[in-house]
Amino acid sequence: MAHYGPCELARSFRTVRTNTIRIAEEIPEDKYSFRATPDTRSIAETLTHIAVASRFQERFHLDAHHTSVLTFDFVGVITNLTAEEKKPRAKTEILELLRAEGEHFASVLESLSDDVLGEAVGMAPGTTPETKSRFEMLLSVKEHEMHHRGQLMLVQRMIGIVPHLTRDREARLTQAAPTPAAS
Repeated sequence: MAHYGPCELARSFRTVRTNTIRIAEEIPEDKYSFRATPDTRSIAETLTHIAVASRFQERFHLDAHHTSVLTFDFVGVITNLTAEEKKPRAKTEILELLRAEGEHFASVLESLSDDVLGEAVGMAPGTTPETKSRFEMLLSVKEHEMHHRGQLMLVQRMIGIVPHLTRDREARLTQAAPTPAAS
């Protein structure tokens, strides 16, 4: 079985972040205030949310090295991250935040040992499983970003942009298509 450790985790996170940045670059700044519905985040808020979301796991696992979710101030951290999302930022600032936060988190992931990634963390009483590995919890940052990136790809369609992953796939299929035989 192939080993998936800190370097692979960081590499895959960088790939996801690169695709998120490409989406952010392609959306015109005048569309950054767009909301799919009034009760959802704007494009700018979603991108900022993605950019700073890794701070949650970093504070939990690395700053304080918690071994149980019961010892962590979820409300305080989420309140701070939500306030960060709401700060008005220009497109260039959001792009820089995505790049800087993404590279910082990927570098942190690379620095972890297999032992740290394998440590068990206690979940809330009554939840299944009762413990999760740090690896699984840190991997959730990438999964969380991909969830929101899917939302952004739908929003791109709503504002008239074909997402780059779709365009790239279509270009590969066109190149791979057999040419009609000359008659």
